[in-house]
Amino acid sequence: MDIFDKIKSTTGSLGQYSEMADGYFMFPKLEGEIAPRMKFRGKEVLSWSLNNYLGLANNPEIRKADTKYTEEYGLAYPMGARMMSGQTTNHEKFEKMAAEFVGKESAYLLNFGYQGMVSIIDALVDRHDVIVYDSEAHACIMDGLRLHFGKRFVFSHNDIESCEKQLQRATRLTQDSGGGILVITEGVFGMAGDLGKLDKIAALKKKYNFRFLVDDAHGFGTMGATGAGTGEHFGVQDQIDIYFATFAKSMAGIGGFVASKKEVVTYLRFNLRSQIYAKSLPMAMTLGAIKRLEVIKAHPEYKEKLWIIVKALQKGLKEAGLDLGKTESPVTPVFMKCPLTQVTQLIYDLRENYGIFCSVVIYPVVPRDVVMLRLIPTATHSLEDVEYTVKAFKEIKRKVDNNEYPDEMADFLK
Repeated sequence: MDIFDKIKSTTGSLGQYSEMADGYFMFPKLEGEIAPRMKFRGKEVLSWSLNNYLGLANNPEIRKADTKYTEEYGLAYPMGARMMSGQTTNHEKFEKMAAEFVGKESAYLLNFGYQGMVSIIDALVDRHDVIVYDSEAHACIMDGLRLHFGKRFVFSHNDIESCEKQLQRATRLTQDSGGGILVITEGVFGMAGDLGKLDKIAALKKKYNFRFLVDDAHGFGTMGATGAGTGEHFGVQDQIDIYFATFAKSMAGIGGFVASKKEVVTYLRFNLRSQIYAKSLPMAMTLGAIKRLEVIKAHPEYKEKLWIIVKALQKGLKEAGLDLGKTESPVTPVFMKCPLTQVTQLIYDLRENYGIFCSVVIYPVVPRDVVMLRLIPTATHSLEDVEYTVKAFKEIKRKVDNNEYPDEMADFLK
């Protein structure tokens, strides 16, 4: 069979919705300056869909620095991978800053967060080792798991009893194989906003021999007293053996880093395939990362403003009778009982009549009769934005509860 014949017969799990969703629900175009108010299909919308937590994307100080560094270095330098010809003093400077900020001995700058996590998992384990991981781990973790030739045991989401059972299985297996155990979870689960139970997992170290890897993409910059992450929030940063963060959220950039003991980071430097065989992070972006970290450290008020907006938004939505699940982070999911056949009408109403743009999550991520509207507050949103959004969501909920949306696709999607 020609491989392309498969494409004709199946479009994939998401591709099946392409004709209906492309350009509106999937691959939508938000245009204009990155801000709470942007343009969608030519109309201004209040956007709650960008992970620009601290507002650094269009921070004047950051924009000025980005322009300066790009003019000075372009986007090509340094050419080559870090191991060959892409190493610079500034790459090393950021690593020293990042390690100090998250309380680790050493850190390694990654050219891209997603591939970095895939490679971290691949480099840390071999076929004798066992991975124990949360069932709702991010796609980058799942892709890393797919490269693992050994056993992997999943525990029910944030279920410590389930985690311990899998650790018991892993312990029995590694006693025979001579391998080790790697436990993986997230600091903040980016879809529903709940926190990984880092403190309770770390406590299991007293009973089981394992290493602990945390993906803190949404926690870095937003959680903890200084913004050093969810481990700082729980007071167990020292119990996290390998700490990972990306620049795509609070840092409003590209790239990421991994931090650990010096010997572990040295090992990773020589074994991360996604870094060894890929171009180094461009100098403009590396210097931009340094500047962003300097700004985060110098301006704790950005995180404080973020949490003012978070608390106001979540308090207002809850008082309006909306279900926010178990979020304990800036990520604000709103769950509504709504038949899948009515979701397009709901979203069309929210975007076109109320001028609010947020991410939409449907089955199979949530049950068939549930829609999750995912809002991401930022330090650049205002309390007026919050007030308007709470009022709009209250009205949307009333329409859903009264079954006012037609049981059909919105007209423009037909």
